[in-house]
Amino acid sequence: MSNLQAEDRLKGKGATVFSGLVDWCVKRALSSIVTRGALTVTTAGGRVLTFGDGSGEPVHVRFTDDRAEWAFLIDADMRLGELYMDGRFIVESGTLYDFVAMMLREAQNSKHPLIARLIDQARTKLRIFRHRNLPGRSKTNVAHHYDLDGRLYELFLDPDRQYSCAYFEHADQSLEDAQLAKKRHLAAKLLIEPNNSILDIGCGWGGLGLHMAEHAPGGYVLGVTLSEEQHEYATRRVTEKVGGTPAEVQFALRDYRSLTGRFDRIVSVGMFEHVGLASYGTFFRKCAELLEDDGIMVLHTIGCSATPGFTTPWLDKYIFPGGYIPALSEIIPQIEAAGLAVTDVEVLRLHYAKTLEHWRERFMARWGDVSKLYDERFCRMWEYYLATAEAAFRYEDLVVFQIQMSKRNDIIPLTRNYIAENEALSASKVDVEGSVERKADNVLVG
Repeated sequence: MSNLQAEDRLKGKGATVFSGLVDWCVKRALSSIVTRGALTVTTAGGRVLTFGDGSGEPVHVRFTDDRAEWAFLIDADMRLGELYMDGRFIVESGTLYDFVAMMLREAQNSKHPLIARLIDQARTKLRIFRHRNLPGRSKTNVAHHYDLDGRLYELFLDPDRQYSCAYFEHADQSLEDAQLAKKRHLAAKLLIEPNNSILDIGCGWGGLGLHMAEHAPGGYVLGVTLSEEQHEYATRRVTEKVGGTPAEVQFALRDYRSLTGRFDRIVSVGMFEHVGLASYGTFFRKCAELLEDDGIMVLHTIGCSATPGFTTPWLDKYIFPGGYIPALSEIIPQIEAAGLAVTDVEVLRLHYAKTLEHWRERFMARWGDVSKLYDERFCRMWEYYLATAEAAFRYEDLVVFQIQMSKRNDIIPLTRNYIAENEALSASKVDVEGSVERKADNVLVG
């Protein structure tokens, strides 16, 4: 046998040993997590491993190479998404969501490996340094996600392009109706009156601002965004609005930090997640500066119902750079320090899981159309994003906070009855897109 042949043989044995070691680690790790369900894993070496008690719909996944398995073991938070995007982690039966949901559901009752716990602790400690979103960086981060081809969002959002948690009043409510219910819910908490001036921070494609205008005849609505695509779309909606709007509506491509003047009402939906932990004080001080002394503000943001954590690194890199999901304990002190008083806090628990379920199912149904806009890797990236987000809201500690605040304690009614009353009144009014027949010219009252 030549030296070259001997060397190749040793390499082959080494690879076999490494492959066997990795497979053993995969088996040990997943055995400690998956005790329910029916999971089958085919390793790169062809070994077939089974986990769970066999209940439920079976899920079968496969790794294409040993390094993919090792990456999954060392840092699944970051690497699993990349492996799926690159075709190195393949779902043979069931769906990606089925696998992710099983893992997150089962992980609730298991202890993470030491190395994973150490990585998590380090990321939590470093979170404040990673989320310093200065104006220039904020615009770049927003453009990464919100300046994608608008046709992508049309494929899975409702016609009003509401890209935030819907409010499901009953289990079988359609996405369109639940998004309208969300807008009604927010308007009810804002206690909008005729001639009010309203500021929408992070206005998206303009749907919420246009809805608020319906409740403030004679007033003024200003929506601000850092997304050029959203600004163009929202502005076009105003100019194309048949018959105009009851209140003057303007959308501006501006950073909230540059605003001046005062507003009767301030609302911010799905934007606070992009502010950055280090900028919370700046955000609430600016809101206090912009809010009239008898004004009302409502903040709608994704939050964490547990202690502070960190942004999943895959999400930070590929979907929402600079994004951070806060715990309530990180928000309230900054509100108080800014001189604002918290007057109401509502926690929406599974509403976003249901919203994401609608989005994911619509996205998957339109995969062919998405692939005409972007390549296969992008499509896989977005499938992974929607699947993991839905599972996280369903099985982990992600929720949505709606925080109402003001400067005075006599602005809000003594009980919460006004919310349901205003919602009922709003339900009799026309939706900004005309899906609900207008029956009255009343406005919301407190």
